[in-house]
Amino acid sequence: MSDSENHAGLFFLINPIETQKENLKNMDTTMDIKEILEYLPHRYPFLLIDRVLEYTPKKSLVALKNVTSNESFFQGHFPGRPLMPAVLILEAMAQAAGLLTLRDLDARLPKNPEPYFVGIDKARFRKPVGPGDQLIFHVKFLRTTRGIWKIDATAEVDKQLVASAELMGAFRGAES
Repeated sequence: MSDSENHAGLFFLINPIETQKENLKNMDTTMDIKEILEYLPHRYPFLLIDRVLEYTPKKSLVALKNVTSNESFFQGHFPGRPLMPAVLILEAMAQAAGLLTLRDLDARLPKNPEPYFVGIDKARFRKPVGPGDQLIFHVKFLRTTRGIWKIDATAEVDKQLVASAELMGAFRGAES
């Protein structure tokens, strides 16, 4: 067997691996703030997602929020002991869930459907969140029933669970 025949065989062996690597490189699995703003209608000070770290189409999304001492809610919640309100942690999880569903549809503003909360089950808040914390949100698609999507959501700080919930949402104007 000649060298050129060996190289041809090696090419076909390696090519599928190289193709897979190239396909993975081309997948948009992260999002920066500019891309997030293309999908979510929220704006400062109510945009609570800073970056998407990982996105698996139709399955899951991991996002982060850097909690800074400059957050407006810390002025009154609570003086001397700033805590992020639990309802805002829940809202941030909902924004991550909205990103997952909108991203799956590749629905960008201004023509994207508006996602709405329609229910929350099993909400639990386990630890306080304060300035300097980095919240990591994990949202996983569970199912869609009659136009309502259900998503499992968690929030962590330093790999410790701080909140969890099952979130339900729908798109405004969607058939039920």
